[in-house]
Amino acid sequence: MIVRFSSWAFARRPPLFRWGFAALAYATATLLRFAIDDPLPPGFPFLTFFPAVTLTAFFAGLVEGIAVAAAGGVTAWYFFVDPAGSFAVRPDTAIALGLYTVIVSTDLFLVYLAHVAIVRLRAAEERTRALAEARELMFMELQHRVSNHLQVVSSLLKFQRRGVTDPAAQRALDEASARLALVARIQRQLHDPSSQAIDIARFLKEMSRDIVEAAGAAGRLRVEVEAEPLTVEADQAVPFGLVAAELLSNAVEHGFADGGRGTIRVGLARAGDGAVRLTVADDGRGLPEGFDLDSAPGLGTTIARQFAEQLGGRLTMRSAGGTVAELTFPRAAAPA
Repeated sequence: MIVRFSSWAFARRPPLFRWGFAALAYATATLLRFAIDDPLPPGFPFLTFFPAVTLTAFFAGLVEGIAVAAAGGVTAWYFFVDPAGSFAVRPDTAIALGLYTVIVSTDLFLVYLAHVAIVRLRAAEERTRALAEARELMFMELQHRVSNHLQVVSSLLKFQRRGVTDPAAQRALDEASARLALVARIQRQLHDPSSQAIDIARFLKEMSRDIVEAAGAAGRLRVEVEAEPLTVEADQAVPFGLVAAELLSNAVEHGFADGGRGTIRVGLARAGDGAVRLTVADDGRGLPEGFDLDSAPGLGTTIARQFAEQLGGRLTMRSAGGTVAELTFPRAAAPA
């Protein structure tokens, strides 16, 4: 990669600054050299001009650094190289000037390399930023498409239900459509790749209301949600949402199958050691005699049990003035 002088990192500074800096550096180096001439031992005619050249090249530009190097060399040659006050060239003078030329050339070359590194670093940062923006746009587009496709499939299932007369088949299609709509809703909440987490407290409140309304039980069932402000990562959001939806649906459909009135209480809290506990309790008719969660044949119960295992958690159900279902699972750590 060849970097033109005009594209250097500091070459964009105004000309007045660049040449003013060069003049100030040269004047300071000259005055300082005169000031230390008496106490300084012989043999250091260019001492104060080396840092002036380096600083000028770095902060003002290569051309300005060359100008300070040339002016400093001529000044030191005339005033501080024997015989002082002349431009006489002797063997020792030629050696001193040659060493000065080599040293300042090396300094200028190293500064040039530093500027090349800066330019390359800035170019790499720009490429990284552009790639990050492209990745974010692609991610959001992908999430949006997935959400839309799931919603389309859910709508197709609802349309298919119209041609089905068997009550069991209708119920299965309704449940499948509702589950797909739930996953689509979670996907929409994951559109932002910079915050890949779901506010499950807010999610529970919205979902509880929707499930009761969808079941036509809004007038007879009251849902109370007490949830601590908690979030879960994207990998846990979908299985958690599906388990919560199944537990709420079971409470509505089975706890109050006779159409009675009642209350469903939903709780969300930390359970210690980074775990989360979801509780869905109703004051309905309770579980059937001899109910065993591990062997329960219902599709909803099976789904809840399997997704609880996917979360690495534990799902329990018991009768206690109704039905109490609890899901406890370890919350995944946020990605670094």
